[in-house]
Amino acid sequence: MKTPLFATCAALCIATSGNLAMADNAVAPQTASDNQPGSDARIKWWRDARFGMFLHYGLYAIPGKGEWAEWNEPIPPEEYAKLAGEFTAEHFDAKAIAQLAKDSGAKYVVLTSRHHDGFCLFDDKGNDYTTVKTAAKRDLIAEYVKAVRDAGLKVGIYYSPLDWRYPGYFMPDFYTDSSRAMRAQYQRQMDELIHNYGPIDIFWFDGGEQDWLSFGGDWKGIDHVCRPQGEHFKGKFNWGHAEVYAKLQQFQPRALLNTRADMPEDFKNREGDKAMGDYDDSYAWELCTTIAGAWGYELGVQPKSLRKCIELLTGAAGRDGNLLLNVGPRPDGTIDPEQAARMREIGAWLGKYGESIYCTRGGPYLPASYGVSTRRGNVVYIHILAWPDGDVVLPKLPAKVVKNGFLTGGAVRVTQNADSLTISMDAKDRDALDTIVVLELDAPVVGVIPAGK
Repeated sequence: MKTPLFATCAALCIATSGNLAMADNAVAPQTASDNQPGSDARIKWWRDARFGMFLHYGLYAIPGKGEWAEWNEPIPPEEYAKLAGEFTAEHFDAKAIAQLAKDSGAKYVVLTSRHHDGFCLFDDKGNDYTTVKTAAKRDLIAEYVKAVRDAGLKVGIYYSPLDWRYPGYFMPDFYTDSSRAMRAQYQRQMDELIHNYGPIDIFWFDGGEQDWLSFGGDWKGIDHVCRPQGEHFKGKFNWGHAEVYAKLQQFQPRALLNTRADMPEDFKNREGDKAMGDYDDSYAWELCTTIAGAWGYELGVQPKSLRKCIELLTGAAGRDGNLLLNVGPRPDGTIDPEQAARMREIGAWLGKYGESIYCTRGGPYLPASYGVSTRRGNVVYIHILAWPDGDVVLPKLPAKVVKNGFLTGGAVRVTQNADSLTISMDAKDRDALDTIVVLELDAPVVGVIPAGK
């Protein structure tokens, strides 16, 4: 049961968190500094959102072995391309996907418009390898953008300049015609995405960094040698990112950009469960990971437990980052029922406890063995994910606790003295997923505090 004491302190955020896109595409007055990459004003909606849903969908759903199936098998590109004749996406329902995102508590959605295999979910006038010109006969990106926007969520588009069909990617200064053709494709397709789908909230790039060329290595004669960490690509080929960035600034000035395309970034990426890392509020960042197995559909793989998903969500928020959680639609475009059910369970949890996630910042305590903390103004949420033997004992706060309560039920006792803050709760009252203790302070806490053990 939610403690009435804290309802007002979170009321504004909770009212808006149900529709963080309420001002979507409405132009508010801005200063030049507001629109600088990574500026607080520019990134605020994204930080407040804290949770997004990612989707990897493409030809790779058919073999059901993940989005790298073509490369891992390996499957010759001309053989892999035959899958386009089977890819009808007959049950791809963008409205249902948008509703699932909403049900999950996600505030933004990112869909692959084109992965490294080169197959597009949108129309490209210079390329027939698309859903528009093969079996599906549909512009899935157009359907997706409209549905997500109509649902009041923020719209993200993933795009990879990398294309395995072009040997110029692997040897850009040897197969120069190929690498130039790949660059022309990238710039043409980005023109399509920039101009044809209205305002986009996020362009999420992958595989397009200069240093990714040749898979992070160099050809030394007949040998492919990985470049040492910190050593950059020294070849002549250039993607022309500056030209693409200029168009983004001109035609999609509000779109946030991630860190993977050698352009001025708004937020950085940490990829995979193990990349959660440490607390960092010096820049905006996002943990992207999967709910089950590979990023693309993988047959028979079970989703992560609800507990694991909550650990990822609270772990990211408590470290001052976002979570972008991926589902991989099946070949027909539907979401695996078990993955969908897990996403809705996350949404049900956020429906009860979302005030401790949405519109918060990480801290003031740094993550420790007990769990993490989040904060908003003079309210602190202690997420106890693993109780120690006995009480949770934290260092003192540089502010007085004037009231305390709980979001997850049970009687909590908070004791503050000269050098510590102790949280006590009977074992029967603790929540199996996350015991959330709420502290109201007499002043906001600035900075972070080591949490001890």
